[in-house]
Amino acid sequence: MNNPLVQPDPGLYIWTIVTFLVLVALLAKFAWRPLLEALEARQESIRKSLDDARQAKQELERLHAESAQILATARAEAETIMSRTRADADRFREELKQKARAEAGGIVRNAEQQIQLETSRALQQIRQEAVDISVAIASKLLQRNVSKEDNERLIEETFAQLETTHRPS
Repeated sequence: MNNPLVQPDPGLYIWTIVTFLVLVALLAKFAWRPLLEALEARQESIRKSLDDARQAKQELERLHAESAQILATARAEAETIMSRTRADADRFREELKQKARAEAGGIVRNAEQQIQLETSRALQQIRQEAVDISVAIASKLLQRNVSKEDNERLIEETFAQLETTHRPS
């Protein structure tokens, strides 16, 4: 029972080892080195992508903080502008009220002056008519013409007397 396949042959061992070593050398030169280089390049690419992602995240956080600060500043400025606008509107409203009061006071004063002027004109006209009527009555009573100067003097004295007696205290 000697089977040649099971029998050790030193030449076969040597050729098998030589073939194995040649195959390992060929695989190392043509397959493993490019495969390892490709794996290292892939690993470096992944590492670079992770670093870029980390930097992008930090930049995004920085931009987010910056935009939040800008937004807060804008809100504060808007509030300041709104309060200034309210204050200006209140001041303007108060100025308009003061102007309206002043104009109303001026109109009232002018009206009072106009009323006084018209009243004095009316009184003067009434006096003149009273003088004319008095002269006419006195002329008829005396059947003679009293001079106009005498008549005016008498009327003025009468009015002065009436004003002093009827003047409210």
